[in-house]
Amino acid sequence: MLTDFAFYLQKIIKAQFRSSSIRKMAENADLMEWPKKDKRRFLHVVYRVGDLDRTIQFYTECFGMKVLRKRDVPEEKYSNAFLGFGPETSNFVVELTYNYGVSSYDIGTGFGHFAISTQDVSKMVEAVRAKGGNVTREPGPVKGGGSVIAFVKDPDGYTFELIQRGPTPEPLCQVMLRVGDLDRAVKFYEKALGMRLLRKIERPEYKYTIGMMGYAEEYESIVLELTYNYGVTEYTKGNAYAQIAIGTDDVYKSGEVVKIVNQELGGKITREAGPLPGLGTKIVSFLDPDSWKTVLVDNEDFLKELE
Repeated sequence: MLTDFAFYLQKIIKAQFRSSSIRKMAENADLMEWPKKDKRRFLHVVYRVGDLDRTIQFYTECFGMKVLRKRDVPEEKYSNAFLGFGPETSNFVVELTYNYGVSSYDIGTGFGHFAISTQDVSKMVEAVRAKGGNVTREPGPVKGGGSVIAFVKDPDGYTFELIQRGPTPEPLCQVMLRVGDLDRAVKFYEKALGMRLLRKIERPEYKYTIGMMGYAEEYESIVLELTYNYGVTEYTKGNAYAQIAIGTDDVYKSGEVVKIVNQELGGKITREAGPLPGLGTKIVSFLDPDSWKTVLVDNEDFLKELE
């Protein structure tokens, strides 16, 4: 039997443990509200191409994008080019990466497509065709009388959906990724990144379901299109598509939120929050439950990069 002293000591330890646990839960609950309050914005999507000049020419001549900046890092044997429809301070852009001497990549089965909004799909399709691009779906309405769309491929085999819409501040409007569990993926992006489920599209006749995730309404801003194909839980990632970058006011606090969500839903931190060597920009990077990578970038540091 416990002595009176040991008995009371045990009670004190248990009380302290409960108090510590309650305090920790309260702190975590407060922390989990951070993504909803944070100033977040899609910055750019990063992927690899086999010929930087060829891709730049295709995107500028066929899609109407503009080259925003370029950089060459010979000591690490790669070059970058940033292209988009508006300045990086306000628009979502593509960051193309060319690794010296690598002419092709495996896109894998998990990456789906990018999407561009245009007022004339047929005109853009003809521009793609004239430049030797691959048109995989001719312009036409979505089944059921929806928007006019088309699908084309760029020289590296990346698919672009072209969507006919009115004027928009964000023509580069979608990144589609396939996931093995849509409900889990939606919860992850809601909790870890503060996104909203803008709409859910059921297509039982084609055996897939889509969740549109974002920070603003779908026709006003970029959205992440998560697609679940019935019965498919895993995909190959290849080595072509890399990541999406999103701005945050506090990479450290954002990283702590991601760690909590990783424990609940899966995924992992791939780079702890902190400044990048040589650049100084603070980031934190992580994988979602399907191993898609996201990088959160300090908003102030990002603007300094653009100066």
